[in-house]
Amino acid sequence: MAEEKKLFKVTIDNIPVEVEPGTTILNAARKIGGDVVPPAMCYYSKLQGSGGKCRTCLVKVSKGSDADPRPMPKLVASCRTTVMDGMEVANITSPEVLDARKGVVEFLLLNHPLDCPVCDQAGECDLQDLSYEHGAEATRYEFKRRTFEKIDIGDHIKLHMTRCILCYRCVFTADQLTNKREHGVLHRGEASEIGTYIQNALDNDFIGNVIDVCPVGALTDRTARFKNRVWFLKPVDAHRNCENEKCCGKTVLWMRGDEIFRVTARKDKYGEVEDFICDTCRFEKKDVKDWVVEGPRTVARHSVISQGHYVGVHKPQETIKEVMSGRDPKLLMNIHSVSEVNQPKVDLSKIDGPAHSTDFPKLNGVQ
Repeated sequence: MAEEKKLFKVTIDNIPVEVEPGTTILNAARKIGGDVVPPAMCYYSKLQGSGGKCRTCLVKVSKGSDADPRPMPKLVASCRTTVMDGMEVANITSPEVLDARKGVVEFLLLNHPLDCPVCDQAGECDLQDLSYEHGAEATRYEFKRRTFEKIDIGDHIKLHMTRCILCYRCVFTADQLTNKREHGVLHRGEASEIGTYIQNALDNDFIGNVIDVCPVGALTDRTARFKNRVWFLKPVDAHRNCENEKCCGKTVLWMRGDEIFRVTARKDKYGEVEDFICDTCRFEKKDVKDWVVEGPRTVARHSVISQGHYVGVHKPQETIKEVMSGRDPKLLMNIHSVSEVNQPKVDLSKIDGPAHSTDFPKLNGVQ
């Protein structure tokens, strides 16, 4: 009989949870769910080596473990810090964490342009949600922001480096999902940027997944760029038998009527791709006949995308009875039965020529 694996007991925001050794604080919080989960802009559970870049998931460890109850002297990145038995963590219950997170968001927005009105990522942008929940009302940055020229890094991908927050997700995706990595981070410090070596094009069969993993609008789909706003489209789950063995063929079609504007991979509640898809499914299959539509995609209630959907809508409760102490309203007078204005006795077909006001009493027998 196999030995039962020992679990570590961790308390996050006064909520206990048991997880396996080696689990990070972020994944332990995700096991609890809700507002306890710290935000993450660079961590991606399906990409090895991701995390530790953006610092938005900072938490306070008020108790290291039962063996060593001393608190950690500084805030730690929950995506890179593993749990210990008896550890106590404060996230939204710590004013220090909320203040530090507010500062991190301000740093992320230093060079980020105010492109939301024209950005294709608007409406499903993680940075928008993060800045709304944790950001400041105004910036204190007074210097000139860095800017880059928009470039095409492939037939289907547009790179807008000015919007990039250097989360490295696309670099890890290309490195681990494709046969050869053709792009990465160039230069160092403030001059760092995502780019290709001597402007090479990205033409791998799975390179389109860098669009899905990007948390901002730095990498966008050229086949759907500026064609429609995301909240005007209806996302539906669909699948097809893809010829590529590595592709799952399960996607989300963003439609308006019978027209498919874009195809994306399916994402979980944390915005991470469930299964990666190939570029053929993403860019070339834009006909409804190519897909087996399963049904409408479940969209988070707080998302702006859900505002145009009517799935799960309930009829509002009638409140007249409550106002009248349970009594049914009664009709006091039926004006139509009194005046009979809704039952005219005029036969317009018997009138020769245009009808005049004098014709009506004659036809009704009134002299």
